[in-house]
Amino acid sequence: MAADNPNTLTLLINGEQYFPRVRQVIEEARSEILLETFILFDDTVGRNLQRALIEAARRGVAVDLTVDGYGSDGLSSAFIEELTGEGVRVHIFDPRPRLLGIRTNIFRRMHRKILVADGRTALVGGINFSADHLSSYGPQAKQDYALEIRGPLAADIRAFAHDALQDPGRTGRRKPSRGRPDGRAPENETNARLVVRDNDRHRNDIERTYRAGIRLAQTDILIANAYFFPGYRLLRDIVRAARRGVRVRLILQGQPDMRIARWAARLLYQYLSDAGVGIYEYCKRPLHGKVACADEAWSTVGSSNLDPFSLALNLEANVFVQDAAFTAALREALEDLLAQDCRPATIVRRKHGGLRRLWTAVVVFHVLRRFPAWSGSLPAHKPQLHSAAAPEPGTADGRAGS
Repeated sequence: MAADNPNTLTLLINGEQYFPRVRQVIEEARSEILLETFILFDDTVGRNLQRALIEAARRGVAVDLTVDGYGSDGLSSAFIEELTGEGVRVHIFDPRPRLLGIRTNIFRRMHRKILVADGRTALVGGINFSADHLSSYGPQAKQDYALEIRGPLAADIRAFAHDALQDPGRTGRRKPSRGRPDGRAPENETNARLVVRDNDRHRNDIERTYRAGIRLAQTDILIANAYFFPGYRLLRDIVRAARRGVRVRLILQGQPDMRIARWAARLLYQYLSDAGVGIYEYCKRPLHGKVACADEAWSTVGSSNLDPFSLALNLEANVFVQDAAFTAALREALEDLLAQDCRPATIVRRKHGGLRRLWTAVVVFHVLRRFPAWSGSLPAHKPQLHSAAAPEPGTADGRAGS
């Protein structure tokens, strides 16, 4: 792809910016909509999305909606039938029955958030379709980010999403993550690329791309991540960057929606701080973002946390960018977050505690990472994509009976 025809990239912050763009992209679609999301709730946001997809299907657009069987487990059959009854094809990734009321498909989730319309416009990020991504939800509203792409990368994302419908657990059947392993585009290539994580041929692609970008950073690294508990190699690269004089700052959860996430991250604080890494906690509301930028042009937005679930189990998608204007916009947003709503993390220092706590963290990380493989009862099976059937014609209210 010629360098004079790059992708147009736009940062979207929180549901206030993201959901209106989703609606507009769907309304502008003329032939095809492909949408994947971890969570879709039957709330104000979910109903608005449902109406938009139904309107698109009614005007002849082919619509495929994929939700995760764990994240969207509470979605009612009536909600789904309203979609399928109007021609929307609804797919559920790895649905599993509850056992004594407990969800059993805990691991290997389809955690991606992707929307692509007509192969020309795509949105990728960490924002689910639920009202808790709107500030009106209250103190527990999530802080999060997404990226809109117009240009050649949208066609790549479309092809990837099509492949995922054919073979949901083996998204490496096609390789959309072309280019250099650091996420920087080669000469005469586009300014952004999709990098995915699956449980087949692309198990480490996102982690490897993060690590390469960190190793090449010369002046500044800024990472905002909701669930920060990476493995030793990524931690080592972060520490080495700080020790060679790069300003490294982490924005982590100060008011987490999962307390274990903050406990795990704090195991690493002394080790990172001793190396010169600045650690800040976002305290206004729960942080749900998965973004980073380095130097003047490298950045990423996506669904992948830096924890064992995202780096070793879930199906994830990030866009890695080599674009000065977009990176500047993301950096400005994160700098504002730091200045207005973050505080320096409290570092509890113990003699020899940094190394001891680091190794505790390494052991915990690898236990979490390997646990599904150790336990035959956990879902090491080939994941399935269940397509919901349309309601039988002539049933009451256009829906099949319960």
